[in-house]
Amino acid sequence: MYLSVLGQIVLGALLVTAARPTRTRRDNGPAIPSNFVTTSPDGHSFSFVGTNAYWLPTLNTEEDIDNTLASIKAAGIKVVRTWAFNDVSTIPENGTWFQLVANGTTTINDGPNGLQKLDKVLELAQKHGLYVQMTLTNNWNPDPLSDISPVGTNVLRRDNANNTISTRPRNTLSNDYGGMDAYVRQFGTPGFHLHDQFYSNQTILNTFMNYTTQIVSRYKDNPFVLAWELANDPRCNSTLPTSTGCNTQTITMWHSKVATSIKAVDPNHLISSGNQGFFCVDCVKLFPRATATPAQPSAAPGSRRRGIPKPLTRMSLIQERKDAWKKTRELRKKSNPFSSGIRIRGNWIASPTRRQDDVGMGSAFDGSSGVDSEDILGIPQIGFSSFQLFPDQNTYGPDDPNLPAFNNTVQQGLDWIRRHASIGQLFGKPVSLTGFGLVTQSNAPSFVPFNSTVAPFAPDNSAAGTQSQPFGVTDQQRDDAYSQWLQAGLINGLQGMVQYQWGQQNLTAVPGTSVSPSVTETGQSPDQTTTGQSPNDGYSILGQGQEEAVGTIQQASQGFAPDQ
Repeated sequence: MYLSVLGQIVLGALLVTAARPTRTRRDNGPAIPSNFVTTSPDGHSFSFVGTNAYWLPTLNTEEDIDNTLASIKAAGIKVVRTWAFNDVSTIPENGTWFQLVANGTTTINDGPNGLQKLDKVLELAQKHGLYVQMTLTNNWNPDPLSDISPVGTNVLRRDNANNTISTRPRNTLSNDYGGMDAYVRQFGTPGFHLHDQFYSNQTILNTFMNYTTQIVSRYKDNPFVLAWELANDPRCNSTLPTSTGCNTQTITMWHSKVATSIKAVDPNHLISSGNQGFFCVDCVKLFPRATATPAQPSAAPGSRRRGIPKPLTRMSLIQERKDAWKKTRELRKKSNPFSSGIRIRGNWIASPTRRQDDVGMGSAFDGSSGVDSEDILGIPQIGFSSFQLFPDQNTYGPDDPNLPAFNNTVQQGLDWIRRHASIGQLFGKPVSLTGFGLVTQSNAPSFVPFNSTVAPFAPDNSAAGTQSQPFGVTDQQRDDAYSQWLQAGLINGLQGMVQYQWGQQNLTAVPGTSVSPSVTETGQSPDQTTTGQSPNDGYSILGQGQEEAVGTIQQASQGFAPDQ
């Protein structure tokens, strides 16, 4: 099943015209307005390459938002994924905020530094023929001064206070926009804040759904909203501790409740999860897949029609790994031996190879995160599958002992993409990779993990000097991995692939905002008209190798939407 666009619109180099009426009726339901992205059989197929810019609504001028979207459009990109939330516990003097969550109440900011900024993003996206994927909250929001962190968590708070000069201002990092834990801190059990209270505490659930209802109602008639994404990377664990009772059914039921609520307000737009894509092969399903044989989607241009995939089981997963490792072992025997290695958070460290015939399923498949992406996809209101790929921060399978470290990174990404494409085919729903990225060595000083506020490889971090080898991949390796992953997505029938993240220069810098002036050695900020660049958490494609990275994305976008 393809995502389709109803009506006549221009998307990148692809002109989508309507051979059918501009309004299409759902089965036993009201008519769908024209130009909406839908899974209806009426309309024309729509596949895309996109990019992430969580910071887009926080830019300081309309011109900056306009220029950023123009640059994105010039790269052949069709979809921008951004944060449709920005929660604060105190009103900042400068910068953007959407919702005040404090003192047991919430207040929506409908002013020019509030939701009017999101209005402008949608308005300018339409001007450039871009769709916006709207994410409604985030799993990650570390706040070490407030949180009792789990044992072993190493997070330090940068200063978010008003009127305080900080080397990393508010909204610089993707995890500094509030999110799930912001609700838990205000509405959870006093003195006993647990992350999974966000999913199970009715007061918190009602408060969050009140916010989503206001956002969804505001844009329910806007066809340039691609879809509502319930959360970025929802799971049981976060900076806050979680209870022993949180499991895959906890997360799945939360998805069902919120998706049902949104669909009641907005029947026109699609809904996706935003989860990492983890599996739980042994878990009982709340929304099991129908046993009927799914229809085979049309093959992508230049690819062959695929057979019906088999359901994922523990035995099939382990056997698949053994077969793959056997092939690489045989290939290695026929070629010149190379040094083996293991990857530790992007570092390539030599070590002897060893057989790993029985390594278990691994955290990406055992449900330990509380995510069962198959069960979530079975929810009727979930319109398409979404998953992510960040090898620097997550493990997607055991390393093949016959491959070098970088080859393992690429191969596990390829396997992850193919596996999710197969699951989408089984369920008869489209699939989108909503975020993928690798940290390069040149970006390593800016890298901040999603559950942290500290850049572990920054020059001013003492731990950075103890690394025996540089953290991350080279620019050439990044481009090679991105090219292979994008090609795999195209061949395997993914409807969308969204790179993380975009980078933009020559932006207006204002103190205390996501684009702030640099701080001098005397602690004084330069003139407020100073230009700056978009936030970089280690994945931005700005700077060295930018032209090559954009070229890789642009080339892939032509494959997903060839000129007609």
